[in-house]
Amino acid sequence: MTKCIMIQGTSSNAGKSVVTAALCRIYANRGYKVAPFKSQNMSLNSFTTYENKEMGIAQVLQANAAKVEPSVHMNPILLKPKGEFTSQVIIQGTAIGDMNFYDYQHNCREYALNAINESLNILKEKNDIIIIEGAGSPAEINMRKEDIANMEIAHIADANVILVADIDRGGVFASIAGTFQLLDEHDKSRLKAVIINKFSGNLNILQPGIEKIEKIINAPILGVLPYDHSLKLPEEDSASLYEHKFKSNKPITIGVIKLPKIANFTDIDPFEFEEDVGLKLIDLNEEIGNVDALIIPGTRNTILDTIALKDSGKADEIIKLSAKIPIIGICGGYQMLGNNIYDESKKESKKGTIKGLGLLNIDSHFERKEKVVEQSEAILANEIIENFGNNENGNIGEIFNKISGEKITGYELHEGTTVLNGSLPLLKIKKGIGNNENSTFDGAVEKNVIGTYFHGIFHNYNFRREFLNYIREQKGIPINNGLDPYETNKDLNIEKLAKIVEENVDMDYIDKLLFE
Repeated sequence: MTKCIMIQGTSSNAGKSVVTAALCRIYANRGYKVAPFKSQNMSLNSFTTYENKEMGIAQVLQANAAKVEPSVHMNPILLKPKGEFTSQVIIQGTAIGDMNFYDYQHNCREYALNAINESLNILKEKNDIIIIEGAGSPAEINMRKEDIANMEIAHIADANVILVADIDRGGVFASIAGTFQLLDEHDKSRLKAVIINKFSGNLNILQPGIEKIEKIINAPILGVLPYDHSLKLPEEDSASLYEHKFKSNKPITIGVIKLPKIANFTDIDPFEFEEDVGLKLIDLNEEIGNVDALIIPGTRNTILDTIALKDSGKADEIIKLSAKIPIIGICGGYQMLGNNIYDESKKESKKGTIKGLGLLNIDSHFERKEKVVEQSEAILANEIIENFGNNENGNIGEIFNKISGEKITGYELHEGTTVLNGSLPLLKIKKGIGNNENSTFDGAVEKNVIGTYFHGIFHNYNFRREFLNYIREQKGIPINNGLDPYETNKDLNIEKLAKIVEENVDMDYIDKLLFE
């Protein structure tokens, strides 16, 4: 019989995701078949699974920790905020429409609960242990009747609950006591223990508070996790970007535009593992400054973020920089780089059709009825690379001469489609782009500007290596042809996280909660 345990938090970003990931790895290392599960996730960071379905990125990390392939059933409900109290609702990996809170709760809740139960049962059939992650706080008493993310799921899964509290924010004991106090007896019966997260300092000073809070809540503090800033793990929420990234001073600086509706910013994670590369997150209200390349990432709303770029003056800065350094647009960032973004039906925004930055001779259209959600594969085709040398607009193509014909993998999550009017294509498609046989190419290249719909393109080491080696050669820095530092270190960080939890948490108690 499959055993379930649930990790909830005193607040968002308390550490639920990483504790869940750690437990997935700990029990996977012990030989159990383990799966993560989060019934409902609200995030703009998503991933395309092998089923060609969309799920939250946090459950991808947790699946990696569990040493299993990510499946949409690990995150059956994904809400992607669009603004104006509206989210795109994605159920078992398929977008069913945009809804406000009222419509979702009154018209979709039963459908969502059925999907949650179905996905949970599918995971139970294949696994020994399911580590469930909650969302936000279980003590949002104004929304308890609508809950399908916290205590309601604990009851459905018959799971004991461990509460994670973030001491770095301050008020940790009040948040723990308040959570216990606000739950009714039925819900409180599930809440068995607490883990304190993100601690820096002398644990002896904290101990008297731990002893008092255990008496107040009548439950044990299982451990205190140190705040290890060296851990490099994908971030679920853009609010946490400032905590771990963009604070290094390295020979190479990659600028990243922090769009107001930034999405899928994990595309840039592999750069963090390059020893000579620093990432600089750039708000719209600050200058781009001295960078060696600039990435415009994905966005939940291409049109509104393009307007924001123009209104802030960033668009003009980017256009000027394109004569000097590589500019890379991914998904929505790719669309922004073109001549026009057509939205006659105002599907993307009430603003309708607008002009892009004009750095790529392409047009994008938001008339497609179905969202493209697909794992894709392509090659840097020989004939395309050869054209770079013959086309005066193909200067940046020399970056990829050494790897022409090599396989590039990624995943697509977009509603718009793009037509090349004169720019050279970047990739020759082997599979992807909505299973459209007429879509032979992806992306575009012109002068110093590259665009692509492939999320995860920089996770392809050869592609990233040649891109960085081009910059290294320009700056007189030694090139790097060694092993992929991202793939080499990603799993080491998961193992390190698991070790931190094992060494600082009472795992025997968690074993009892699971198996007794």
